Amino acid sequence: MNKAFIIDEDRKRRLGFEEVIFGASKSVALLSDLLKDYVEKDKNVLITKLQAEKAKHLLKDFKTAFYDDESEIFMLSHHEISNESPTRIGIVSAGSSDIGVANETYYTLEYMGVKSEVIHDVGVAGLHRLFDHLEHLKTFDILIVVAGFEGALPTVVGGLLPQPIIAVPTSVGYGTAKTGETALHAMLTSCANGITVVNIDNGYGAAMSAFRMLNLIEK
Repeated sequence: MNKAFIIDEDRKRRLGFEEVIFGASKSVALLSDLLKDYVEKDKNVLITKLQAEKAKHLLKDFKTAFYDDESEIFMLSHHEISNESPTRIGIVSAGSSDIGVANETYYTLEYMGVKSEVIHDVGVAGLHRLFDHLEHLKTFDILIVVAGFEGALPTVVGGLLPQPIIAVPTSVGYGTAKTGETALHAMLTSCANGITVVNIDNGYGAAMSAFRMLNLIEK
């Protein structure tokens, strides 16, 4: 295997989850070597932000692999969680343009063995849509709220619901939205108490934050 990347074999013991690979900056050759190593060890692996062209090449060689175009999530093997498992996390998406980041969150949680549900298109431009889901949203342990433009949705959700809320700004919006900076700043300065904010388009980071919270709850 290319020694430019060494798998962190001890991460599962230290943190409770396996290493995840950031795919955007890695070559197909390096990723292929890494995946072969995981296959030899009979382990699954998650790759985030993997461009479609790279995924196309890798899918030819790894027949059991799964790739989602919208989220750019790649898994060496895809095992859906049983319907009998409780749904612990609600992912609330402001608009259809945020679906890629919402899906990244969903598939990361699925990889970690945590069942979640995505509630799409309930942003502040049509606030009545959020109210239609309020009773259902109360059933989740943690809420992950994904929004672009002015990034107002996490504040609204945080003012209505008591759970831990993880806000994810997305790089969606015109002009002064500044590829997500405006949403990020709005979420960081939210007047709704106790909201956690991750970086722009970081659905993976939000999912892992929620996973750590759940592990603590279970202890």
